[in-house]
Amino acid sequence: MDYKRPPWYFLALLILAGESVFILPFVLARVFRPTVLDTFELTNVELGLCFSVYGFVALFAYLAGGPLADKYPPRKLIAIALWTTALGGLLFATFPSFDTLKVLYGYWGLTTIFLFWAPMIKATRIWGGDASQGKAFGFLDGGRGLVGALFGSMGVYIFSFFIPAEGLQLSLEESRRAFSNVILYSSGIVTLVGILVWFFLRIEPERRRSIVLERITISEIREVMKLRAIWLLMVIILCAYVGYKITDVFSLYARDVLSYTQVESARIGTFLLYIRPVVGVAIGILADRSKTTLWLLIGFLIAFTGAVLFATGILPGTSSALFVLSVILVASGVYAVRCLYFSVMELGRIPLVLTGTAVGLISLVGFTPDIFAGPAMGYLLDRSPGVSGHRDVFWMLAAFSAMGGGVAFYYHKIFGKSLSSTE
Repeated sequence: MDYKRPPWYFLALLILAGESVFILPFVLARVFRPTVLDTFELTNVELGLCFSVYGFVALFAYLAGGPLADKYPPRKLIAIALWTTALGGLLFATFPSFDTLKVLYGYWGLTTIFLFWAPMIKATRIWGGDASQGKAFGFLDGGRGLVGALFGSMGVYIFSFFIPAEGLQLSLEESRRAFSNVILYSSGIVTLVGILVWFFLRIEPERRRSIVLERITISEIREVMKLRAIWLLMVIILCAYVGYKITDVFSLYARDVLSYTQVESARIGTFLLYIRPVVGVAIGILADRSKTTLWLLIGFLIAFTGAVLFATGILPGTSSALFVLSVILVASGVYAVRCLYFSVMELGRIPLVLTGTAVGLISLVGFTPDIFAGPAMGYLLDRSPGVSGHRDVFWMLAAFSAMGGGVAFYYHKIFGKSLSSTE
């Protein structure tokens, strides 16, 4: 039976929700990493451990949340996830102790993953239909990048508005006062997005009945686990997600190696976010017009090349222009892979009705970098402060990009000869 694709605003809401839910736990820390370390009085390792707590909780949340997404409509789960995540922002804005912060990140692991992740992926597959999976996921991730960039720009503006003057060394109290406003404004916007999702992210009743199961059986889970695509995507996403986590260090690199101020380094983090929508839209269109699996492989190769440039020290450590060009190269590869890894589910013959369960199983392994990537980067950076520590981090990126590229090549060999979504 043919179903009418949901309207464009359906995808627009998914894009808005898809990044809003991660603003508090991740985007603010990416854009304002030096500020987060200073205002919460954390080391790189301690911030990494907060992300690890999130990752441990998320590990079980992926598995439990997958079947939940196959049982309930995406609209309700996504809206509740946004509201409960925003609630955590109220505690975040008080600059709690390290122990309390770890609990908060565990709480966010539940709200952003158990309630949110699989419903978002499933709803995106629904919008993409049979012909536009590359476009759906490319626009989703690119659009999320744009939303994140706008949040980042807004955050930098709010932060700079509440400080005495740019270029001055801020006291702890001044930094906290400015950053608490960034957190509270962000929480309010996340709450508003939840309201929009609740009222407008609707699927036609006939379509909803076809993608919701009354209950998930063990046999259906076994059916999903037998699919070769599931196991390959676990490794592909794991390698890709390590790359995405490593993009967190660019603002810190700007401060530690190039001696940027807090505001200037935050602008580098925001600039990085603006690369994501450009890559997402371009790669989504290209993938639907050719082979999605081929572009997945190309993304890993680009990320590997950029990582090696940083890791080998070929780039002068004090050149801002070359730094920005290299950031663009690494980010383009990382974001291209991130846009596409779920779009190849259709080519891998993963049933739409079991998308939630499949996403839960894939994510159980694929997103384990939430557990180990933060502490690993923190250890490398704190062990060798300055440019040496950053080079070690980029060797880590190169290794995972090489492994991901190898598995992506195998996936392309197996499924790339299947008809592309436009054929």
